[in-house]
Amino acid sequence: MNIHRDKYKCTECGKCCRSSYYLATHRRSHSGEKPFECTVCSKRFTQAGNLVRHSRIHSGEKPYKCHVCSKAFSRSRDLNVHMRVHTGDKPYKCSLCDKCFSDSGNFQKHKRRVHSNRRPYHCPYCGKLFKTNIELKHHVRIHTYTKLYSCRHCSDCFRWLDQLKTHLLKSHNEGTWFTCDICQQQFITRDNLKRHSLRRHEGVKPYVCSECLKRFCTSYELRSHRLVHSDFRQFCCFLCNKYYKHKGTVKKHFKRCYRNFGSVDIWFSKT
Repeated sequence: MNIHRDKYKCTECGKCCRSSYYLATHRRSHSGEKPFECTVCSKRFTQAGNLVRHSRIHSGEKPYKCHVCSKAFSRSRDLNVHMRVHTGDKPYKCSLCDKCFSDSGNFQKHKRRVHSNRRPYHCPYCGKLFKTNIELKHHVRIHTYTKLYSCRHCSDCFRWLDQLKTHLLKSHNEGTWFTCDICQQQFITRDNLKRHSLRRHEGVKPYVCSECLKRFCTSYELRSHRLVHSDFRQFCCFLCNKYYKHKGTVKKHFKRCYRNFGSVDIWFSKT
């Protein structure tokens, strides 16, 4: 058994695959090779099956239908996960915070992003480290100025899918806002609304400070809080050269420093 596994072992990371086909496919995760290209949008994939599933986006084909609400999906896996909305089944439970998930992918993301300090993916442009390859790919667009998402109604292009969805809603009235019943805040996706409800109104705070164990609703709040444990002050007042930890704090300070200026933004710099 071990001999068979070693036969299809990746020399880069040591992962064992069950066949030469899966080994060849896995190696593409290291080489970045994507031999399967979509003829419609030129997006490339490491596996032929992923290309087939992607092609359904352009054709509109959704062969997998929910027998409860008639919602349709392009992949059987998506239908299986969707059915848990009706059954309430959440089979994936985090052993560290007891949070449960209906989807294994979201469960794995939760463990990597919330409970792991390991950041094996580094940006080749600025050296910033990331927990997942997806996060790195999204970050690199900041340096390359890549805008993958284009509006079908006008010439505007966007770096992020959420930016495109927001644009479609605000500029072309296409799509549906999802509104929180409690605070009336609006979101462009149902998942964002669910996340907001859990964290803001149900007390779920998945981001934990490693220094004091204080919990937060978002990663941004955690990053902002971590400055409490640091002496690093990156924002400087242009007038008196006083340094502050937060951008908002230096803005307020500058107003006191020189109230007669109309624009505050030009009078602070990030060192």
